[in-house]
Amino acid sequence: MGNRLSKIYTRTGDDGTTGLGDGSRTPKDSARVEAYGTVDEANSAIGVVLAVESVPDDVRRCLTEVQHDLFELGGELSVPGYSAVKQDYVERLESDLDGFNADLPRLKEFILPGGGTAAAACHMARTIVRRAERRTQALAGVEDVRPEVIRYLNRLSDLLFVLARVLARVESGQEVLWDRSR
Repeated sequence: MGNRLSKIYTRTGDDGTTGLGDGSRTPKDSARVEAYGTVDEANSAIGVVLAVESVPDDVRRCLTEVQHDLFELGGELSVPGYSAVKQDYVERLESDLDGFNADLPRLKEFILPGGGTAAAACHMARTIVRRAERRTQALAGVEDVRPEVIRYLNRLSDLLFVLARVLARVESGQEVLWDRSR
């Protein structure tokens, strides 16, 4: 898939286009570039979560695996017609979701993004994944996108919400709940 760059700048994008993984060129503001660019942004945001030392090993393992998945997902989006994301990726996220959610109390109020450095970073990653999902859905309106890609992003945002809850409990012992009486 694609060529590895030995030189970081190529000047080929100075005309407002970028190269896709299949070698074709497309405008930098195309729906495809918006989709895989936002997936890249989400992956970086997950890297910020992982940079926090208090992240437990099971969360770290899960998010590291997600980062590898997101590279494959971004690759699929950057190469028209290429398939990388498998249904078992989605099923693994669902299993992780069920596992991490099992010990959390039921929610009775909305949670404010926060609860500690890692929890807040996880909430930020969640919102970026939601945007990646919207951008990918927009791409699916004009080009073929396999349903596994959309499903993966949808489950990932759910997983990040649950992990933010877990991390808030690790960091501060509780989540910050929305006070509707304010």
